[in-house]
Amino acid sequence: MGKYFFLDRGILVGYQMSNAQIEVNKLQKDTQNNPLFEEGFFEEPQLPWEIRYDNGYPNVIYDAKDQIYRCYYTCITYDESAVGTPRAMRGNTDYKPKENRIASLCYAESRDGIHFTKPELGLTEFEGSKKNNILFRYAHGTGVFLDLEEKDPQKRYKLMTKVEYNGNCNHMAVGFSEDGIHFGALIPWPKHNPAADTHNFVFRDPKTGRFYLYTRIWRNGLRICAKSESEDFIHWTEPKEVLRGSGFARQVYSMPVLPYEGIYLGFASMYHVGDAQEEDFDLVDLELTCAAGMDDWDFVAPSQYLIPRGNGRYPNGEFDCGCIYAAAPMITEDKIWIYYMGGNGRHTNFRETSLARGFLERDKFAGYVQNKLDKQAQLVTNHFIVYGENLALLAEIQEGGLVKVALGTKSGKVYEGFEAEKSILTKQPDGYYQISFQGKKLTSLRSNPVSFHIYFEKAKIYAIKGDLENYKLKY
Repeated sequence: MGKYFFLDRGILVGYQMSNAQIEVNKLQKDTQNNPLFEEGFFEEPQLPWEIRYDNGYPNVIYDAKDQIYRCYYTCITYDESAVGTPRAMRGNTDYKPKENRIASLCYAESRDGIHFTKPELGLTEFEGSKKNNILFRYAHGTGVFLDLEEKDPQKRYKLMTKVEYNGNCNHMAVGFSEDGIHFGALIPWPKHNPAADTHNFVFRDPKTGRFYLYTRIWRNGLRICAKSESEDFIHWTEPKEVLRGSGFARQVYSMPVLPYEGIYLGFASMYHVGDAQEEDFDLVDLELTCAAGMDDWDFVAPSQYLIPRGNGRYPNGEFDCGCIYAAAPMITEDKIWIYYMGGNGRHTNFRETSLARGFLERDKFAGYVQNKLDKQAQLVTNHFIVYGENLALLAEIQEGGLVKVALGTKSGKVYEGFEAEKSILTKQPDGYYQISFQGKKLTSLRSNPVSFHIYFEKAKIYAIKGDLENYKLKY
């Protein structure tokens, strides 16, 4: 059984497409519960060490063994500018952080993924007390994940961070934990020290079993997404560029990654500067990226945003009207849940940040729609081998819309009996449409290369799945 998404350009024949454009779906925010929690400095009772989340860089994990959601997030725990400026004064005051501010890793947990508590961990001292939810101080942009393939129970949870003291005293480090709370002493990287002033997102690749880090480097004054890899989670390669935006106005600030159905999806926070007159100046939006491998990243639809920023401006706008930073999505049977940190102000100025969540329907990250609504659209795929009778197309068809499928070659030829007018699409409970043809069996195609010619109006086309496998040509 194969599944292929049309957001992955590698399966499409660009010169055969007509009147079709990719459209990213927008996250359906959980407006009933958002925001889930905010900076503890403004909660009751007050948590004085949670002065500013800044970007937050959330890592939200569901531990099925302990039946608990764990949230790990970066928090500024020492910041003279923030603590000395009441919220009521911030709208007319510039945020001026000093070099002595301290970034830390904090922790929250939930039984239902909605109501979070910040437990007193007893691990890290703040102003003479360990009654707080701080895991580590001097930890910037920490990434945490639960490694379900790990055989050593003491290494179930893995952590990657930039240990950052004042000045140039900093280094990369990793940590391990059995329970997700007690990580012990951090282990410095033996070699390499990238800038890594971002979400240091780390995971194990299900294809290779290797560990991958997506972090940040700088090139000519621009933020660049870079990748490092490791066999043992301790020795890492030098990070190399894998994705950049365009100029000052679209810089890749951070990018959590999700291995999904054979491809990789990235959730890139895009930072906008370069023109102080622009509406999005000094704000951060979230774009969807895609890769067939680990090095060939591209934007699915540049400047289309997966998580819309809220309405308004600081200090009176919605909680997420300024900056968006996502965690890697959680996959359930029918939904894709995305937790994110949403800030209500500009990146370099005062803002208050909160955790929130929303969802997409399963497999519906982005799909093709008509460019001009008065003309039919056409998609043509590269070649597949079809080896059974099970084929299904994921589509949303509006009232009065249509979708037809023909089978042929990618050069335009259609096989006899598999013309579009003979196609039958039967909707299934999962939203896919079973594809069949009047009087023809798919297996009669034998080993002939098969290209899908999809014609549609008033519809959105997402994916195809079933008894098929793509040719490995130019892909």
